[in-house]
Amino acid sequence: MHTIDTSRLAPIPIDALRTLSGVELFKRVIAGDLPAPQVCGVANEWMLEIEEGRALWEASPPENFVNPMGGVHGGWAMTVLDTALGCAVHSMLPAGTGYTTMEVKTNLTRAPKVGERYLCEGKILTAGRRTATAEAKLFDAQNRVVAFGTTTCLILDF
Repeated sequence: MHTIDTSRLAPIPIDALRTLSGVELFKRVIAGDLPAPQVCGVANEWMLEIEEGRALWEASPPENFVNPMGGVHGGWAMTVLDTALGCAVHSMLPAGTGYTTMEVKTNLTRAPKVGERYLCEGKILTAGRRTATAEAKLFDAQNRVVAFGTTTCLILDF
């Protein structure tokens, strides 16, 4: 499991968002040249790979996501899926363009466990001029689907 360097967590500078394509931006985040979004520290997730239309994340449920019954709150899986979904969309965008989530749907198929390692892969489904859609799957160490989701995003200019 990747150890999150919390000193690297900060908002991405607006100049980077205006001058780098989505895939270029995320390559710089992975390389450590740009900070990672603060949600990475909250959900204990880290981007491993990026290419146009695809984002791969590693994640492990932290103890602060344990629900009153002792299980991992479903919001953790939804957060990780939403991250991979949004990054798959953002990876297709040119410099000066961003997005916002219009709709997200998630399904949990297995109970994630605190401390276990998961991979989450987001893939673009459609990329239009004003909207884009993506799907993501969260896999456990045995490559079983723990959760999956889809999103629709609105494309925005900075």
